[in-house]
Amino acid sequence: MIQPSSFLSRALLADAVFSGVAALAFTFGAGAFASLFNLPQGLLLETGLFLIAYAAFVGWLGLRQSALKALVWIVIVGNAAWTLASIALLFSGAVSPNVLGMVMVVAQAIATGVFAELQYIGLRKSGSAVTA
Repeated sequence: MIQPSSFLSRALLADAVFSGVAALAFTFGAGAFASLFNLPQGLLLETGLFLIAYAAFVGWLGLRQSALKALVWIVIVGNAAWTLASIALLFSGAVSPNVLGMVMVVAQAIATGVFAELQYIGLRKSGSAVTA
């Protein structure tokens, strides 16, 4: 267990808020966004549903007085993997987004990468092991 720094807590909570907004938008607006971005509606809906659970988990983690360091690492590595997977999706040919869709995918990939970096910095600033 670690005592999260305020920097880490804020980085996790900011991630939760932005992910929660995206979750609601993609879950309830998948059809509209599919047309706007020329991306598959199912992909956007499934992304939104995943982000509901993700935002809840990361928000819970960001509010903790102490946390398992492994859980924080899962979020950091997951964010880094999401960034790489988003860019790989564009190069894979599995989707054919329009220009606005490409901009959205790249923008959210960059934002997710920034969250990973901020969370890593916050983890490094966090207190050492906490005894129960």
